[in-house]
Amino acid sequence: MIREIDQEALKLILHASKSSHPAEFAGILRSEGEKITEVLFLAGTTSSESSALMRLDMLPVSSEACGSVHSHPSGVISPSEQDLFFFDRIGEIHIITGHPYNEDSWKAFDSKGHEITLTVVKGEDAHDFHDFYEEF
Repeated sequence: MIREIDQEALKLILHASKSSHPAEFAGILRSEGEKITEVLFLAGTTSSESSALMRLDMLPVSSEACGSVHSHPSGVISPSEQDLFFFDRIGEIHIITGHPYNEDSWKAFDSKGHEITLTVVKGEDAHDFHDFYEEF
């Protein structure tokens, strides 16, 4: 079961979400053991202000996918009915980010849409989380 997210992966998620705004951002989460370590960007993904569509046929066979991530530009950080349908199709954990895309504007959910807690784990060569936002 996934319990942690690498701080660098979370930074990437928040940066990609902010860069895509006002359109949605979407990606696939990869894990090693109990920790989310990477985000896969699938070729052919399209997005708008109200949705993001990923071509799951572009997912590498050996992807170690554990779930998905996407943004809600509206700032509402809860799964929609369409999200819940998708959550049940791929992986055990799903992250939703919302505007303004900072360390307090994301949540993780299980495949049924129940909110769960992930511990942010700082890597050996990672910078302080607050330093990241000063780069914007």
